[in-house]
Formats: sequence, structure tokens, C-alpha cells
Amino acid sequence: MPDLNSPLVSILVNNYNYGRFLTAAIDSAIAQTYPHIEIIVVDDGSIDNSHDVIDSYGNKIVPIIKPNGGQASAFNTGFAASRGEIICFLDADDIFLPHKVTEIVKIFAAELEIGWCFHSLNFFGDSSQKFEPSQDKWSSGKYDLRAIIKEGKLRGKMPEINLATSTMCFRRDLLAQILPMPEAIRITSDDYIKYLAIGLTPGFVSISELARQRIHNNNAYTLRTDLEKQKLFAKINILTAYWMKSNFSAIVSKFSNNIFAYAMSVYWLNGGVESESQETIDKYLHALTIPEKIEVYARIIFNYIKYRYSSSKES
Repeated sequence: MPDLNSPLVSILVNNYNYGRFLTAAIDSAIAQTYPHIEIIVVDDGSIDNSHDVIDSYGNKIVPIIKPNGGQASAFNTGFAASRGEIICFLDADDIFLPHKVTEIVKIFAAELEIGWCFHSLNFFGDSSQKFEPSQDKWSSGKYDLRAIIKEGKLRGKMPEINLATSTMCFRRDLLAQILPMPEAIRITSDDYIKYLAIGLTPGFVSISELARQRIHNNNAYTLRTDLEKQKLFAKINILTAYWMKSNFSAIVSKFSNNIFAYAMSVYWLNGGVESESQETIDKYLHALTIPEKIEVYARIIFNYIKYRYSSSKES
């Protein structure tokens, strides 16, 4: 039986070629004020000094060295090796604040119905760059969004915090329903997990900043605005929509259709579909009913016209 008063918390650190940041991430996990933790570091085929960093911690961590398979593969591997009743994810270039796990355990102990907890964070990075802490006018609290996401909606229904990997915490029994996840979603794999978690159980959103997200030149996504990011956004959302609809259609079918349509409009606005995404798009469209296809194409066209019009006004 799980220990409700002092549950084991697994901190899953996923790393790929972030040896220069990895020490800070692991140290932040070790420095937690909550004592009952295990730290699992999954190295996804790094070719930098990551292995030396991992070796230096000895038995303070559980090291897993695996061939490169992408972030989803690292999530699956780390979870399979974990024993905790609560799971917290940590990207290797981010850090936890010392009281994070203590606060998360308190939330799960007070809210027995929730399966997930997301929290706010702030940014840090090179001294030449300035990042404002995330701010939100919402309050912390329990959110049951299952009906909302089943209707295909989510925007504006919960605090608009940055739901990065390092903000996500779960009860083990919920995460076991989601993982292992499709390993085709090689980066930004957290979208698949968090959307499904929201669709499966009530959860808690804390506006407290319990982690720090590092901004640097190798960030794949955060704070980037270039064309490459737009195409990456579209690709990730196509994959996420396809696999959510394939595996959890009864829960997130409409929501999957909406993010698929939005991703397609982004492709249309930025030069068209990349060849590597075309097969997934074809399979997604083939599985839709006629009414679904009509609605999806209507959304694509609406989004396309909306953003083309807004861009022309700005110029």
C-alpha cells in the first residue's frame, strides 16, 4: 500500500547532450527538502561529457544509459525503472527549487481525487538575456477539465502557466495509464502526457514558481519565434493529435481534431507540409468520419484566414 503521509517521490531526469547543465539539475534534485525521494537519470545516447557527470554521483542517483531514442523513449524508460507513488519530471537543463517536492507532496495529500499537479516556473539563462518571471492572475486550485477537453476545448479554462516538462507531477496510477507512450514523438513529448492526464482525472494547478527553466541557444522550443519553430510546432502537434486519437479516442477525439487543424493551418501559413509529416497526416485524415473531415477542414481554413488577415494588418 502507498504511504500517504510520506510517499516515495521519483524524480525522472531526462538528458541528451546537456552535460554542461546536468550537474545543476541533479544537484537541485538532491537538495530537495523532502527526504523520501529517488533520482533516476536517463541518458538518451549522449555523446558529450554527460556520462562522466552521471558517474560522479555514484549511488546518489539511479543511472540509466541507453541508445538515443528521443524524449518519449527516455520518459518510458525512466518510468519503468521508478518505484515512486508520485512522479516528477525534470529536464536536464532545468532546476527544481529546494521546496518543490515538499509542496507537491502536500498538494497530493490534501487533494486525494487528483491525479496530476502542474505548477508555474520562471526563466533564467545567459546574463546577456533578460526573462521576466511567469505571471498569472488565476489562483491555485483543483481543476476538473475532463468534460471541457472532451468537448475539444481547453484554452482559457485553467491558469495560463508555462506547462513545461519540469512542471509536471503525477500519481503513479495515472501515469501508468499513459506510459509507455508512442516513441515517434521524439521531442516535446510532454504535450501527449499532460493533455491525456487532463482528460483522464481532475488535477491541481499551482501558480507557485517551483522550478526554473533555463533559456539557452539549444532550446528546441521555448521563447523561439522563427520559422523553424513554427514548423516544429506543427510537426509535434500532428504527431500528438494522431497518437492521442489512436490510443484515447473516446476521451480526446475532438481535442485531437482541433490541435490537428491548428497544426495544419500553421503548415499552410509557413510554406506547406514537410514530407516527413505527410504520412501521419494522411493516416489521420483517412481515419476521420465525413462530418469530422468537414469540421477539421473548416477549422483549418478559418485559422488560416484569421492569421493571414491579422498578419496583413500588422504589416
